[in-house]
Amino acid sequence: MLQVTYSLVNHRNNNCILVKFDDNAEWNKRMQKVNGSKWSRTLCGWTIPDSADNRKKCRLSENNSSVAIYNTQQSAAAQKATANQSSKSALLFISNNNRHELQKFTEHLVLKAYSPSTIRTYRNEFAQLLQRLANLPVQNLNAVVIQRYLHSCINKGLSEHSIHSRMNALKFYFEQVLHREKMFFEIPRPKKPFHLPQVLNKEEIAALIKAIENVKHKTMLMVAYGCGLRVSEITNLMVTDIDGKRRLMMIRKGKGKKDRIISLSPALLIMLRAYYRMYKPKKFLFEGAQPATPYSIRSLESIIQQAKQKAGISKNGSMHMLRHSFATHLLDKGTDVVLIQKLLGHNDIKTTLRYLHVTNKDLLNILSPLEDIKNLI
Repeated sequence: MLQVTYSLVNHRNNNCILVKFDDNAEWNKRMQKVNGSKWSRTLCGWTIPDSADNRKKCRLSENNSSVAIYNTQQSAAAQKATANQSSKSALLFISNNNRHELQKFTEHLVLKAYSPSTIRTYRNEFAQLLQRLANLPVQNLNAVVIQRYLHSCINKGLSEHSIHSRMNALKFYFEQVLHREKMFFEIPRPKKPFHLPQVLNKEEIAALIKAIENVKHKTMLMVAYGCGLRVSEITNLMVTDIDGKRRLMMIRKGKGKKDRIISLSPALLIMLRAYYRMYKPKKFLFEGAQPATPYSIRSLESIIQQAKQKAGISKNGSMHMLRHSFATHLLDKGTDVVLIQKLLGHNDIKTTLRYLHVTNKDLLNILSPLEDIKNLI
């Protein structure tokens, strides 16, 4: 249910009707179509002219009525739009006080040297809370209110991973910015579901690479699988990161701002040399449409989806699936899991150990009890 509140106010010496509701894409579009409608940052709501016709639409009497509340059932599309509202729309619903807190929050993240993607994620998650608070100062919240807010997020359909991300952002604000260290001890975290990595077999990998005719695109996918790189690590590779004589590739400032070295297979090195002679990149190994700019991550993700379709591969997955396949196939060959951890750049060995659940190295040696009685059936 979406609650919409209508009230009569005098704003900037004009009598008008204030319309307030939780951020909702469908209702925002509806308000934009009303003649004379304006968004008020001060009132954190929409104002429309106070007229007899508008009062009737807002269910306000022609007498001295001041407030009317109307509950409306959202459509499925509107519910989805509300759950996935963009950070830009959320920013429109933040009061001046809380906007100042958002600025402090962002500056603290920058000073802590968090990556741009982490800053963007934390800022967006924090903004979702701020727009819900309206004029209520965020710094006055306690653990009980925050827990109630997170509970409402779960009821709105946020996944366990999204809740963890939102909690991390709020934890950073209250503990790092406001220095309330014990604030989140009382708030339980939802248990994350355990999903096995999506992996392609070697035949599917070969079919995927064969399906691509463009040399640059083919080389990027071969690098992704042959070195187990993240998609951002592929697009950020520099020409100087390749040491052909030593058959090494340097990954600079990977996840967690860590550098690591990966060996290049002879087949991949041959492909890289052929690619370099053809494209002659200047700065980034894989340049975008403009010289000296990195290749777009979105374009690279689009390439693998097109290649999967052409190769007849129906498995869901993105470029990261090639990284999963790299780790799993190394385990199948008997490579030590600690070495795989170093190649992938994992901080915790537990992250690497999850690939043990999808490797078939030991599973092939296990015979089902059904084999013992098959002759008796």
